[in-house]
Amino acid sequence: MEIRVKRAPGRAGFTLLELMMVVTVIGVLAAIAIPLLSTYQLRSKSAEAKTNLGAIRVLEETYYSENQIYRSANAEPAAIPGSVATAFDSVNSDFELLGFVPQGYVYFSYGVAVSADGAGFTADAAADIDGDGFVQYWGYANPDSSGTKVAGKVGCDPTGLQPKSVGPCNASSGQSTF
Repeated sequence: MEIRVKRAPGRAGFTLLELMMVVTVIGVLAAIAIPLLSTYQLRSKSAEAKTNLGAIRVLEETYYSENQIYRSANAEPAAIPGSVATAFDSVNSDFELLGFVPQGYVYFSYGVAVSADGAGFTADAAADIDGDGFVQYWGYANPDSSGTKVAGKVGCDPTGLQPKSVGPCNASSGQSTF
């Protein structure tokens, strides 16, 4: 049994049923793709923190080799950003003196805490990149001469950090609900 749709002579186009099927297929594809793309977007935002903490580590080691002491830097931006990128104001900041000037906007707030003897530091980053109210913390800890890690400026508890390695500050930090 064959069903034929009759069209007026000389009129080309699609039927309403055909258009509805196309819209349905597009809707199903979007429902699958959007959550997957959100996951990759959050992961790329987290990569910013790891990359910038690595750069801060190199700059701190360079500063130490010249001055025999690490340099502390107050949190910049001062408030922990949410899911929207924030301007990094490096002019006249501790980071400018260190040489860390990221280009454009950042998703994380960065800080550097130095031990009392100046021989160790913790660089940390914090942000709520997915806007769910849970801040993720990333850090890099270089223990002082006694092996003690100093707490970060933006909230990183360095006890869970592997020495001289960029990573999440504890089991629940650095992990967003991807």
